[in-house]
Amino acid sequence: MLSRLREQIWADWIWFPEGYGWADLTDHDGKVYPKTQDLWATIPIALCFLVIRQIFERTVATPLASILGVTDKKRVRASPNPVLEPYFCSTSKNPTQSSIEVLSKQSGCSVRQVQRWFRRRRNQERPCKLKKFREASWRFTFYLVAFFAGLAALIDKPWLYDMKQVWEDFPKMPLLPSEYWYYMIELGFYLSLVFSIASDVKRKDFKEQIIHHVATISLISFSWLVNYIRAGTLIMLVHDSSDSFMEAAKMFNYAGWRNTCNIMFTTFAAVFIFTRLVILPFWIIHTTCVYPLTLYRPFLGFYFFNGLMFVLQALHIFWAILILRMVVKFLPGNHIVEDERSDKDETESEDEDGGHEKLQNGHAQNGHAQNGHTPLNNNHSKKD
Repeated sequence: MLSRLREQIWADWIWFPEGYGWADLTDHDGKVYPKTQDLWATIPIALCFLVIRQIFERTVATPLASILGVTDKKRVRASPNPVLEPYFCSTSKNPTQSSIEVLSKQSGCSVRQVQRWFRRRRNQERPCKLKKFREASWRFTFYLVAFFAGLAALIDKPWLYDMKQVWEDFPKMPLLPSEYWYYMIELGFYLSLVFSIASDVKRKDFKEQIIHHVATISLISFSWLVNYIRAGTLIMLVHDSSDSFMEAAKMFNYAGWRNTCNIMFTTFAAVFIFTRLVILPFWIIHTTCVYPLTLYRPFLGFYFFNGLMFVLQALHIFWAILILRMVVKFLPGNHIVEDERSDKDETESEDEDGGHEKLQNGHAQNGHAQNGHTPLNNNHSKKD
């Protein structure tokens, strides 16, 4: 029964145009074609990326952060409290005003003390600037190397200049060694992002990032299986072209290099909009969605592939809106860009005048209040 179900799922008419099938992807006459089992190689590659990342962050990113002047402001820790801590962990990190009043009575602290405790406790869980810098450094390095490696692999390929060549001799297009490694490394990298997602910095578009990673992995894997490799290489190249600028902008932002951050972000915005909202939909998606209809009758695999493409395009539009909002914010006043997806440390503002009230076992003591305000893009005085 399972064998019959497998045959139905992988039937030729589902994944290929009429008259073609899996038999066309059988190696012959020295020509090699993509195979399903090749994708298993991406798992050890992903694990290698995780190891390499740890080494890179310790030996390269951390010293680089020190050179660029990336430092973390000391955060005032919330003192242990047997009433507030259980509420924070199990009920809510952002209690309502009525809940704060109840907690105030239960803990023997004033309302302001409870509010301050929750602010400090939330700030403790937010990632430090150095951690963000290391992540941005790693991604910047990969995207930069991947883009130039992809460009080197495609620079002499005819479908880079004439996208209709994507369908030339489909699906009987032999696999080139450069295409094999380009695919394996890209897919391995995205798998490593999924493996590390629990420990990476979580931003406001966390769900969208998950959807993007799943859609990207599905798109790369599917294009490999049915030999949409030429289209896949173009899609990967377009995506890698802008991401390095965004990661570079983050790095200089964390270092407080305002002018360089603004230049990098402006460059990123221009490249992102041109590649993701112009080249991708009007050249690549047109080539994968419209042009094939002049050659073949539509089939289920055609709809599946282009469905994933439209999911990615919808996410690009969502991110383009966030990018434009950030550009509008910093252009008029020449302020540094703030990432709309990032959480910021909360300031104690007016509480700073009231002194530092230490909460411990339900009792308050007076002292001096400190706080670090560290949004993703902070307004450091340091300039290039």
